[in-house]
Order: sequence, then C-alpha cells, then structure tokens
Amino acid sequence: MQKNIGNIIGQLFAGLNCYVRRCMLAILSVGPVPSHIAFIMDGNRRYAKKKNMEEGDGHKAGFNVLTSLLRYCYELGVRYVTVYAFSIDNFKRKSTEVQSLMELMQKKIEELLEQESLINEYGVRLHFIRDMQLLTEPVRAAVEKATRVTAHNNQRVLLICVAYTSRHEIVHAVQECCKEKLNEVQTRKKVKVTNSAFSRIDQGLKGNDFDLLSQDSCKEYLNAIKARSSEVECAARKDGLSESNVENDIGNYSEAQMISYNGLVEMTEERKHKQDEVPFIKLADVEKNMYMAVAPDPDILIRTSGEPRLSNFLLW
Repeated sequence: MQKNIGNIIGQLFAGLNCYVRRCMLAILSVGPVPSHIAFIMDGNRRYAKKKNMEEGDGHKAGFNVLTSLLRYCYELGVRYVTVYAFSIDNFKRKSTEVQSLMELMQKKIEELLEQESLINEYGVRLHFIRDMQLLTEPVRAAVEKATRVTAHNNQRVLLICVAYTSRHEIVHAVQECCKEKLNEVQTRKKVKVTNSAFSRIDQGLKGNDFDLLSQDSCKEYLNAIKARSSEVECAARKDGLSESNVENDIGNYSEAQMISYNGLVEMTEERKHKQDEVPFIKLADVEKNMYMAVAPDPDILIRTSGEPRLSNFLLW
C-alpha cells in the first residue's frame, strides 16, 4: 500500500516538474532563442570522485545529464546543438579508461537510435565531427549507422565531437584545400587549350604570310593586342608597353626594337599564364572544408564543469 502511494506521489511530482519546465521554456522562448549552442561536457571524473563513485560512473551520469540538456534545448527551439564528447588528447589516458569510454560511447549511440529516444521524438539528424581512424571498429560502425539512419531528419541537428580537436580540424581543412587546388592545377595542365590570344595571332599572321616587321602588319598586331583583357593590358603597361606610345612611334622602330617588343609581350603573357596556374587558398576555401561547416557558428558555448578554458574546442 505504501509502495503504491509512493509511486503515485512520484508520478505527480514528475508531472508537475514537466509542467513547470514547459512553462519556463515557453516564457524563455518569447525572447531571442539562440540557433546553435555548444557544450563542453567536462568534470565527469571530478564529479565521480566527489561523490565517491566508481571509475566510469561519472561519465555515465554525464551522458544522462546530456539527454536532459538536449531535451531542454529542443523544447526551447534551438536547432543546432554541439557536444564536445571526447578529445583526441583523451587517448593519452589509461588504456582501460579509454576502452571503457569507447564502449560507453557505443552503447549511448545505440540508445539514441532506439524508437522512443529523443532523436526520433524531435526528428534529430546526427553529425559526428571526428577522425574516424582513431575510433575503435565497434564505435566506428555505430557512428556510420547513426549517421545513415538519421540522414532524413531535418528538424534538429546534433553534432557530436568525438576524437576531435580544433587544431586537428584546421589542419585537416587546409590539407583538403591543398588537394583541391592541386587538382585544379593538374586539370588545367591536362586540358589542351590555347592559353593566349598572342599565339593565335602569331599563327594567323604566319598562315597569311604577313610581314611582322612591316608597319601595316605591326598595326594589325597591335590592334589584336588591344582586344585582350584589361588584366593583360595592365600587365603590359607595367612593363612600359603602352600601346598608344608603340602605335605612335611604330614607324620609327627598328627591326631589333620590334623583336625586343614582341619578346616582352610574350614574357608578359607567359607571366600572367603562370600566375593563373597557381590558385590561392582563400578564407572561404578553408571554412568550406571544416568539419563544422555543416552548422552555423555557435551563439553560446557552455562548459559544464565551470572551467574557463576552451581546451582546443572550436578555436576557428
């Protein structure tokens, strides 16, 4: 009898707690709601030590708290939540602790995919921000499955940073940029195209038996040069090759001067061609290749232990 009464009272308090929470969230949602909140899940070991808990129990408690945090965020209307769950630096801990954390992570990922989980309740898509090669095979399989199963969800997004550090992410992004730019250069080299109007002009003049040293032919040559883009014209001017000056004084040019002039034009065009072959890495290129490119920048960052450190998280 007392047990039944206790259960009834527990259910009443649980229902009241749920009602109060929803009221508070409704009031908060009247104001501006952040689009993206990031959490550094920290202090689990200190919590376990303080509570005289066994090793690993602190992390289990942390995962349970995470579930409540996610529910609050999604009820409030936050679309993106990022969780820093496991740093690459954590692999330096004792092998038994690392293995225990990997097993716990696998278990919690599988729990997220259960039918009654909040992932299905709120239509959450999972993204794992990680270096897959550092994860154990069972965790890697769980990550791939979770990503695939939730790919169709579009209401909320949960980003889990595991086997992650921000410096590693930045290095990865730069490496990907370099690969892309190298591919661009190699593609350009493979494609046979006429790289300059000068070569076409030269071939056309030779094919029509024009005398490059005659005044009329030189004028035609200069008129063709004028048709080039403004970039080439600017480059020519920097080398002292003002077309108006050349055109005015063309009748006074000797054969040696004309050969020198043609050579300078070819050098200018060759320089521009070489510059075009070296694509530069821009800010947008790096940002596009960041792991976190799937979400906007966080509006709020919370470290659960209260420590005022970023610990190599989202430095970019």
